[in-house]
Amino acid sequence: MLIKALCDYYEILAKTNRVLPSGYSNVKIHYLVSLTPEGKIDRLIDYQRKESSEGAKGKTKEKLVPKILVMPKRTEKPGIDANIVEHRPLYLFGLNLGPEGFTAKDRTNKAQKSHQVFVQTNLEFIEGLDSPLINAYRAFLENWKPEEEQENPYLTGLGKSYGSSGYAFCLSGHPEQLLHEEVQIKKRWAERNGNQEDADVQAVTAQCGVSGEQADIARIHNKIKGVYGGLATGSVLIGFKNDSGKSYGNDQAYNSNISEKVMIRYTEALNYLLADKSHKANLDDVTFVFWAMSENENNDAFMAALLFGESEQMDAGQTESMLKNLMKSAREGNILTDRLCSLEQIDPDVDFYILGLKPNSSRIAMKFLYRRKYADVLWNIAQHQNDLQISETPRPVPFWRIRKELISPKGKNETIDPALLTKIFEAVVYGTAYPSFLLSTVVRRVKTDTDLRINEVRAGIIKACINRKSRILQQKEELNVALDKENQNPAYLCGRLFAVLERLQQAASNTQLNRTIKDTYFASASTKPAVVFPKLMRLAQNHLNRAGNMGKLRTVNDCNELIREIIDKLDGGFPDWLALTEQGKFIIGYYQQTQNFFAKQPDKNNAAEEEKDNGN
Repeated sequence: MLIKALCDYYEILAKTNRVLPSGYSNVKIHYLVSLTPEGKIDRLIDYQRKESSEGAKGKTKEKLVPKILVMPKRTEKPGIDANIVEHRPLYLFGLNLGPEGFTAKDRTNKAQKSHQVFVQTNLEFIEGLDSPLINAYRAFLENWKPEEEQENPYLTGLGKSYGSSGYAFCLSGHPEQLLHEEVQIKKRWAERNGNQEDADVQAVTAQCGVSGEQADIARIHNKIKGVYGGLATGSVLIGFKNDSGKSYGNDQAYNSNISEKVMIRYTEALNYLLADKSHKANLDDVTFVFWAMSENENNDAFMAALLFGESEQMDAGQTESMLKNLMKSAREGNILTDRLCSLEQIDPDVDFYILGLKPNSSRIAMKFLYRRKYADVLWNIAQHQNDLQISETPRPVPFWRIRKELISPKGKNETIDPALLTKIFEAVVYGTAYPSFLLSTVVRRVKTDTDLRINEVRAGIIKACINRKSRILQQKEELNVALDKENQNPAYLCGRLFAVLERLQQAASNTQLNRTIKDTYFASASTKPAVVFPKLMRLAQNHLNRAGNMGKLRTVNDCNELIREIIDKLDGGFPDWLALTEQGKFIIGYYQQTQNFFAKQPDKNNAAEEEKDNGN
């Protein structure tokens, strides 16, 4: 399904001129080599552009980034192999930059050999072509002597950036006219490219496993670049190196039965997606790639913002506003097609794909591939965000925040299980139950992390896991967004009671406590309430007396009232043991009761007067 989907997306990209023509590739160019008509270098022109970004403290930083030019396809073969209209400095100038400066000779003579191959290849290519720029380029090829240019002021002025930069040629005084854009160069390249593809290999014709056509089968698949953790030179998605992967005497990618045409299309499409931030995101060592089968790029930008909280085309304010609208619609029970269509011209009926990739040796492993209608994905994301809400004011939670709460705040370079990450993502996209391991992981983090036990994201994850499971089982959802005083669940009540007892302990102290009962008893109280709470209730009597003697009668009375209310609902008994789900309810009860202490409370006198007025 993946190869077919990428080929279909290639058709959309080609229709909108967003993919490269056959035989061309993107090249990063830092400098233009300005040539005189005699082939001499008269200067190097900085071709980079300034890019602004916001720093850690809100300061704007500027950096220089190379421009991307479409040039004749670069070689990907190992060893020395020159490109037509070369851009790599070792080939162009035949010089190595060492600690003592430039040198034309090294231990392996690679610089010299590379330059010689470059000169021979390009002189043969431009033979018979005639234009001022081509003639200047020919003169450069014939007259440049690396051993005489070791002190060249233009190259020495680049310093360490020499070896990592890309170069293109122009004629002196005409930086807008580039060599690779010359009409004669492009025409000859098109002729040569059409005749040289695998010219040294006898074509194998068979039925393509994707298109079904009788066509030449691809012997080697193009490399995919941009996967986090993959090789800098790229890795293949489909490749055969071991004898165990071969069949019927076929070698290399002939085993895959994918035609040359299909191979080029799917690799071009995937490389396009991986090169665009609005189609890609990284979480740990998994690279997420997503696209809508539509010409409208707003679909992809909007989804990138919803799933990962980032998009080059949408700021944080736009993202939050749109997501809140979708969440409101989900709470009302439906997302209207008209509303979706009004969101930046989004088409809700197109197919939406989400792909997970991970590097594996020299190949790329596909971890998952999801396909859903765009409207279905939006609906499920809105429902997912609703499930995560733990306060009356909705706050969208991006995927990276969920991942952050699954690891210890003290851990360095800690990652989570890719299988768990995949299952969480699947639950979001398809609207299915969250993996049980998600709940157990968050509960464990709450009970063990001393610096950060529970925040709104962790509480939201626990609430989402419990409520979604109940909803799927067609049971009543037990956990509300805010404190639920009508909730009779023993675990929830125990959590509330623990928060009240902690509040009372804090009131009984004149200073900020370094440790509260939460630090000592929270983990055991959430597991074995019957063992821990009798001890806490005895401590509470001391705290009540101390707080009363300190004149904090309002706090004492409020806590006493809450304790009696909760104990009455517990019927005087505490559960012996709380299972995982009940431990989650304990945590939510504790969190919501604690938050309620800090919420603005209505004035009781004003409430009584308002009730009296309504009665009259």
